[in-house]
Amino acid sequence: MKPAVLTGEHYITGDVACAEGAIAAGCKFFGAYPITPATEVAEHMAERLPDVNGTFIQMEDEIAAIASILGAAWTGTKSMTATSGPGFSLMMENLGLGVCTETPCVIINVQRTGPSTGLPTLTGQGDMMQARWGSHGDYEIIALAPASPQDCFYHTILAFNLSEKYRVPVLVMADEIVGHMSEKVIIPDASKIKLIDRPKPRGRKDRFKLYEPGPNGVAPMPAIGDGYNVHVTGLTHDERGYPAMSVEAQEQMMTNLKGKIRNNLDDIIETEEYKMDDADIVIVSYGISVRTGLTAVDEARKLGYKAGLLRLVTVWPFPEQMIKDIAERVRGLITVEINLGQVHYEVERCAGGKAPAYLVGSAGGKIIHPDKVIELIKETF
Repeated sequence: MKPAVLTGEHYITGDVACAEGAIAAGCKFFGAYPITPATEVAEHMAERLPDVNGTFIQMEDEIAAIASILGAAWTGTKSMTATSGPGFSLMMENLGLGVCTETPCVIINVQRTGPSTGLPTLTGQGDMMQARWGSHGDYEIIALAPASPQDCFYHTILAFNLSEKYRVPVLVMADEIVGHMSEKVIIPDASKIKLIDRPKPRGRKDRFKLYEPGPNGVAPMPAIGDGYNVHVTGLTHDERGYPAMSVEAQEQMMTNLKGKIRNNLDDIIETEEYKMDDADIVIVSYGISVRTGLTAVDEARKLGYKAGLLRLVTVWPFPEQMIKDIAERVRGLITVEINLGQVHYEVERCAGGKAPAYLVGSAGGKIIHPDKVIELIKETF
């Protein structure tokens, strides 16, 4: 039997790194339906979960897959699924259920080109707006975007930590290139991996309220069977978890659901900067497109342009204030993404006309060449 954490250097794909990150984070349940290009996550989880006394179930479809991980989470188990575009679409209703019931879990989406069946074996970043608004109603979500297999390992751990800390489903929005590329991944000793577990209730069980927020806006979460009164429903509910068909209950529930994210943005949002100190042209990117941006910055600098890169590690919630601040001091922002402008719309909105925002996008299928960015810089600046 292999150890839970395979310490050392490994030459593995992003998909496998996601699976290893999940195991290292303490994931003990994986329910999924195979779909290209995320199938390797499921295959590796099926191989590895027996090593940690975990459970793997191949469900009949993606609707059942996400339902299974929500149920598993309420037994006190860290749970995860993995999918791609069409399967992600099927998960949207139950994603909303997970948000409404404040159920911690992780969803890996290895994006491919859409819409519909699209190009199953080729890359895309076209699910980014769906990640934010795909389910119905108002809500907040957390979504991360790994740019390498090493990121896939760490971001999956981060996803579990954020999910547990804030009791919310967390999305890891990878893409086909990151998922299928093989690179060196360093897995540290288990003692060096910081893990966060969901807050547990204390005090008298007869006075416990399932959705009564704690100090950081997050309610403690018992497992079903711990002896607490646990009533879980997708209906609008009060702090006890009981259905409450009133406008007042809806407003209070939404205040709690949104507040626990919006009031902790500094803890949740993570970005990385490259040559930003003196940059007056800023490339904004995420996922595999970060590599396009890095090369474009270096090439632009050689040509005399003061370019820099802002990498979105956390795409949702969006770093609005950071973009607003950058727009105050630059000549322009350029979004690079493998879609036709989904995150660019947010960049443009936050820039608010203080700096022009440009898009270097693609309908999908391949990584964007840095020359496309350089051409725009030459033509515009």
